[in-house]
Amino acid sequence: MTKVPTVFIDGEAGTTGLQIRERLANLPQVAVRSIDPARRKDPEARRALMAEVDLVVLCLPDEAAKESVALAASLGERAPRLLDASTAHRVNPDWVYGLPELSPDQPARIAAAPRVANPGCYPTGAILLLRPLIEAGIMPADYPVTVNAVSGYSGGGNAMIAAYESRTAPDFELYGLGLEHKHIAELQLYSGLKRRPIFVPSVGDFRQGMIDCIPLHLDTLNGRPSPADLEALLAARYAGGDYVSVVPATAKLEPQALNNTNRLELRVHGHAAHGQALLTARYDNLGKGASGAAVQNIGLMLGIAVETTLPAAAE
Repeated sequence: MTKVPTVFIDGEAGTTGLQIRERLANLPQVAVRSIDPARRKDPEARRALMAEVDLVVLCLPDEAAKESVALAASLGERAPRLLDASTAHRVNPDWVYGLPELSPDQPARIAAAPRVANPGCYPTGAILLLRPLIEAGIMPADYPVTVNAVSGYSGGGNAMIAAYESRTAPDFELYGLGLEHKHIAELQLYSGLKRRPIFVPSVGDFRQGMIDCIPLHLDTLNGRPSPADLEALLAARYAGGDYVSVVPATAKLEPQALNNTNRLELRVHGHAAHGQALLTARYDNLGKGASGAAVQNIGLMLGIAVETTLPAAAE
């Protein structure tokens, strides 16, 4: 009988961990192991469970994730593979970046890696928009990029969720205005930018959903491409993909259409006569931006087919 791979979600009570568990709940090809809630912060109990599973998914704050990595490493040859959903290891060269659409060989790298860092929600869309343009030589690597983004409040952690759901938070707000958001390093590294981008995040009064926007003056790009040229380049890059697609531009765009899925839509909105374009990426900050992406990576790491969309009952 073929052994069913086992997964321990360290931090399964948080927003990301809960949605990963819900996505995996009805999959017979993987078994999810849980720790006694009373011992979820007990290092020895967690270490013992780590020794029994094939893969540990870390859904923890950065410092706690680093502590879990150390626990796993202390097991030596019995150490499980790790998938970290925190920010702690995303730019660490010893970890593989868990964005399968990053390059044609990235799924194989994820599949073979002992340690994978799940991408951040905001960088995912921006990287997928920018990297093909830089690789094609259309956008110089030192281009002054600005990324404007909006997310549902579920991406802000328990305190923000509580504030919005108790109606004590504003309907909309910009944040990270000190230009030191923790996602910037990841965004810059994996897009291929040599110049630090300006990143302006915001949050709205809706639970989940996300849009990244990148404005461009086309006469500042190499070859002065048209909006149609940019759309064709992106469409060719992501043709045949399971989750990322390039779709026609629209006059309006709302952020919640892809909620509870792992899909991501890229668009090029442009005006050729004005020489301007706006690149957008729409996805679920808890789907392709977090839990859906994690389940996609779990499937690659364990060599199994997975369901990345939440069951209807969980929507």
